Amino acid sequence: MKQCEANCAACGNVGTPEQAEKLHAVIEESKSTPGCLMHILQEAQGIYGYLPMQVQEVIARGLGIPLSEVYGVVTFYSQFSLTPKGKHRISVCLGTACYVKGADKILEAVEKQLGIKCGECTADGLFSIDSCRCVGACGLAPVMMIGDEVYGKLTPDKVKGILDSYREVQA
Repeated sequence: MKQCEANCAACGNVGTPEQAEKLHAVIEESKSTPGCLMHILQEAQGIYGYLPMQVQEVIARGLGIPLSEVYGVVTFYSQFSLTPKGKHRISVCLGTACYVKGADKILEAVEKQLGIKCGECTADGLFSIDSCRCVGACGLAPVMMIGDEVYGKLTPDKVKGILDSYREVQA
């Protein structure tokens, strides 16, 4: 942790000392490679699960670039997240086929069951909800995914049972 403490105070504000050391190692290994920012951001998100401002500050400082440059890349690409994600990541498709078949009602049912809104994570870290534009399963509309599992031909009344099956695994 000495390297981390010497380099920045921000590391103590997020995650574990081990995560901070991994982040610094990634920055050190990659900083001499042109165009390394994307790689470092991907690795950092893998370490932390998301990219909080403190992590972005560490990356900017480590690369000697403005924080605004790091933040601009993070907010431009949808693969990066500024907020924590749950163990079970839910994505409700709001593409045309799904929307026409009631995907908005599916999203409302998920939000109601979990007590959170789209883009948020449950307090226990078990679930997070996002929406997407298409998962390529239009014939099964409306569709939601939990991790890599696709649930199709959904109705709002099926949502509770699906979520409960994930809750039971945790019990």
